[in-house]
Amino acid sequence: MISFIICLLLLIGGYFIYGKIVENTFAPDDRETPAVKINDGVDYVVMPQWKLFLVQLLNIAGLGPIFGAMQGALWGPVVFLWITFGTIFAGGVHDYFSGMLSERNQGASISEVCGIYLGGFMKNVMRVFSIVLLVMVGTVFAVGPAGLIVTLFKEGNVTGILASTEFWLWIILAYYFIATFISIDKVIGRIYPIFGVCLIIMAVGVVFGIFTHSEFTIPEIWNHFSNMHPQATPVWSVMFITVACGAISGFHSTQSPLMARCMKSEKQGHFVFYGAMVAEGVIALIWAAAGCALYEVTGGLSTGLEAILANGQSAAIYDVCAKTMGGVGVALAMIGVIVCPITSGDTAFRSARLVLADWFQINQSKYRKRLMLCIPLLGVGAIIGHLDYTIVWRYFSWTNQTLAMIVLWTASMYLFREKKNYWLTVVPATFMSAVSMTYFFYAKECLNLGTAVAYPAGLILAVIFLGIFIAATRRQPKAVE
Repeated sequence: MISFIICLLLLIGGYFIYGKIVENTFAPDDRETPAVKINDGVDYVVMPQWKLFLVQLLNIAGLGPIFGAMQGALWGPVVFLWITFGTIFAGGVHDYFSGMLSERNQGASISEVCGIYLGGFMKNVMRVFSIVLLVMVGTVFAVGPAGLIVTLFKEGNVTGILASTEFWLWIILAYYFIATFISIDKVIGRIYPIFGVCLIIMAVGVVFGIFTHSEFTIPEIWNHFSNMHPQATPVWSVMFITVACGAISGFHSTQSPLMARCMKSEKQGHFVFYGAMVAEGVIALIWAAAGCALYEVTGGLSTGLEAILANGQSAAIYDVCAKTMGGVGVALAMIGVIVCPITSGDTAFRSARLVLADWFQINQSKYRKRLMLCIPLLGVGAIIGHLDYTIVWRYFSWTNQTLAMIVLWTASMYLFREKKNYWLTVVPATFMSAVSMTYFFYAKECLNLGTAVAYPAGLILAVIFLGIFIAATRRQPKAVE
């Protein structure tokens, strides 16, 4: 378990050392924040720092660092490296700048922020991109929990309307409407911290269970530095896309403005944005370790983990919690697989409302104007919710990481204009460009051209994007001294 502990310590150290470098590069100050300046009592509401952190963690996490990390464990303990270094040098940087750039621009949605620094064309691209992604996320995180609730009732021999997926889908969508419509501190600000604590307790319980059960051993990276995926799926770049929220996620950039509108001081950003991403990285590392430690390895391949994952994400999470924590773990697992997706789904729709409000400049302080956006959004969500779950989800991973790539390029242009060290974001932006473009050429749901084409194409496009950025900096005026 030495490599696991080293990675855990690196993550914690990364928050204090590299996170501080990121903060010092941005240089937060004592200017009046949007929450104080605007304070409309709906979306701009001052909340305490501890609550900001827990709400941000639950908004960006959900099941992402759990199921994505377990899927990533199919490749073996090599996934520890991506979770650790991806979180420190890419995910944390992405989340911090997406939140703080929103903070510096009156709490603007990420699409508007991208437009400020990358131009009108990219603003419109990001507007459409963000809305589509958010509605997909919100819908998937309604359909999934509805199915899980029905499964529980059917296992308890319950029939009738309580065993109807349609019934629970509408119940969840009704909750989404309430959470999307009313003030952020009425529901989200009150109950999310509780669920955020549950998410942390569940992760702590899993790692404690691994350490206290002698039959479970977390394998070392240096003894298993190979591709352990049973289907021989390549590490580059499928593993990087699969882990998603456990290392870096564009979805986070759509959520960070929610908390940017609720911060009393810019100096809270290090703890709220970078800190929440590191906490998510720790949670992902624990669940990846569970995937590597609890299941049988046959011929150097993760066959046991593949078998449990074939039963679905809820079955896999349930199994890990039951093996490591017993009855308490089962209860926590049920909270996790039902509540966590819902808490990401409702903030996805809330973010979609705010993107549309910024796009069409619709003031959200009035009930009537919020209804103008909430009703159509939830109506579209209800329609998509009746489509094939797998089709809706199929394109999420790639769009998610592509969004992260664009946000990192946005941060790079901001840093250039401010005459600051833009390589802090240019390096992960270039890396994520290679990841995203390689996957686009390789994946079956995209172009399906195989590694022979995907690898060089991804690398070439990443270099082209870097060249475009450098060329753009030659034409952009820098900030005045």
